Amino acid sequence: MKKALKTASPKASQPKIDPAADAEPKVVSANNPDDRKGNLKSVGGSASDSFNWEIANQATQVLWVKNSTPEQRDKQLSATVDALIGIAPKDELEGMIAGQLIASHNAAMECYRRAMIGEQSFEGRRENLTQANKCSRTYAALLEALNRHRGKGQQKVVVEHVNVHAGGQAIVGNVSAPAPGGGVCEKTGEQPHALAYAPGVEMPRQIEKERATVPLAGNARARGM
Repeated sequence: MKKALKTASPKASQPKIDPAADAEPKVVSANNPDDRKGNLKSVGGSASDSFNWEIANQATQVLWVKNSTPEQRDKQLSATVDALIGIAPKDELEGMIAGQLIASHNAAMECYRRAMIGEQSFEGRRENLTQANKCSRTYAALLEALNRHRGKGQQKVVVEHVNVHAGGQAIVGNVSAPAPGGGVCEKTGEQPHALAYAPGVEMPRQIEKERATVPLAGNARARGM
């Protein structure tokens, strides 16, 4: 005897929407003094604990915990929050970058893990390694953006005193050093402005004239006469 399988109709499965409830205004709290205590600033870099909590929640939601035991899951969640604290974001921008750093790292490691499964097909291994490579590149770009935001890698040259000896000239600007084997190296985009003595610069006419009129020593003899 066959039994009929009852399924709910599409109309019955759709939730009822109350137009009056949807039209009610929503209240959003911003710059609340009770929220801006900064108790979790070491996690998200903000004085708003709601923002810091959201960053921690977003970072933990991207963890792959499907095959983890409850004990392992708790360790993963704690490690994620510890990673945010270790990055030590100083403001909201750094907090968001820190969360994305953890997400891209976890995604890359998961793709690497799947690529190394023994029963993995060649196409599956290649695809996982490709995605892992993209995640690793994203991680590197985020880290570079974080360092640039923090001001690392920038060089500042301050010149206070300049001493120029006779026959030389001081140049303030782009300086190119001679390349090995002759020639001149082109200035790179990261080379800072420098102050240097340029021995190859032509001397003023007055100095050349004085050098030409210096008399020879008494015992000097002109050769070829």
